[in-house]
Amino acid sequence: MVKQSIFGRISTLAKANINSMLDKAEDPQKMLDQMVRDYTNSISEAEAAVAQTIGNLRMIQDDYNEDLDASKSWGQKALAASSKADQFRTAGDTASADKFDNLAKVAIERQMDAEKSAKAAEPTIASQTEIVDKLKDGLDKMNDKRRQLVSKRDELTARAKSAQAQSAVHDAVKSIDIMDPSSEVNRFEEKVRREEARVRGQNELAASSLDAQFESLEDLGEQTEVEARLAALKAGGTQSLTAGNAAATGENELDYSEGATTQSN
Repeated sequence: MVKQSIFGRISTLAKANINSMLDKAEDPQKMLDQMVRDYTNSISEAEAAVAQTIGNLRMIQDDYNEDLDASKSWGQKALAASSKADQFRTAGDTASADKFDNLAKVAIERQMDAEKSAKAAEPTIASQTEIVDKLKDGLDKMNDKRRQLVSKRDELTARAKSAQAQSAVHDAVKSIDIMDPSSEVNRFEEKVRREEARVRGQNELAASSLDAQFESLEDLGEQTEVEARLAALKAGGTQSLTAGNAAATGENELDYSEGATTQSN
């Protein structure tokens, strides 16, 4: 049971793979074209068979018509011989009269044979005519089916080409979809963004370095002023320092006196 189950699964898998390969290998247009060719060949074979049947019927009809013509001809000959016999008998020539009566009998026998042949052919002609009519009708239906098949082939071929075109357009649109993270355009955009970010980083770094340089210049200027004042202080000595204090005190007193004057007013 296990072996049978395994073999059955292998057989099913093999059939599935073969069918899948056949489906992929099938070209709808080529397959439909082959169907049209096969059906056209079948119609050609049917036409040949119908033509042969019609030919046989026409031969039988020709023989039938010949029998009818022969029957008519022998009837006329029998009538002519009988009339001639009557003339000889009226004239008293019995021997000649009997001779033409015998000829009339032979003509009548030939007429009867022709009539029998024609009569025997009538059923065959009737049946063959019926068969030919059916074959013609069947052949007309086959031609109608072929026209339908050709029309269906053209329709399916057009639909297949349209589907292929739509698939190609869809693939083309999908390949350049800027909203798709996996698209090439998005990848290039991401690369540009990274480059822009790198440039902004460099600019910020350069700006911070420049600010630091200006700050160092400001610190240097302040230090220079401090050094200058220190030098002036040392050069002036205590007098400079006292003068400076006095000047500061005088300014304070002036302020006070002015404030007092104002207050007294």
